Amino acid sequence: MVSFFIMNNKITVIEGPTPEFQIISNTNAMEGSLNWVGSVLEGPFLYDTAFTNLRTFDSQKLMDRCLENWQARQTMYLEYRDRLGLRREDPIIAARAVTVEEGDMLLLWVRRELVDEDDESDESDNFDRFDDLDGFDDDIPF
Repeated sequence: MVSFFIMNNKITVIEGPTPEFQIISNTNAMEGSLNWVGSVLEGPFLYDTAFTNLRTFDSQKLMDRCLENWQARQTMYLEYRDRLGLRREDPIIAARAVTVEEGDMLLLWVRRELVDEDDESDESDNFDRFDDLDGFDDDIPF
């Protein structure tokens, strides 16, 4: 169960694990009904659209809060701590409140930066480029 704190235009995860995001891309366009939201977000900047679901105590109350802010033409944000413990905010572009056997859930579609923090291939590429420096060790005087 994830606990939330609501400010003016934020839903803040204050307890529980870091939300897991499913990036919605063109490569999985035929895989399900989550991909419609990609057409809603168009503009001069490139972002990824991601989906996450969170267990809540009262999903309808959080959904109503989103609707109130959107009707006032304000951006609603999901605020959480990433795996390193740093505070992150992602704009919420769509939401849905559902009730399942385990309790209430809030389904969220958020806008995320193109660079995914979970992409570990970039880190390994940074170390591989130092292997190509021939004669680098010969210049060290000690």
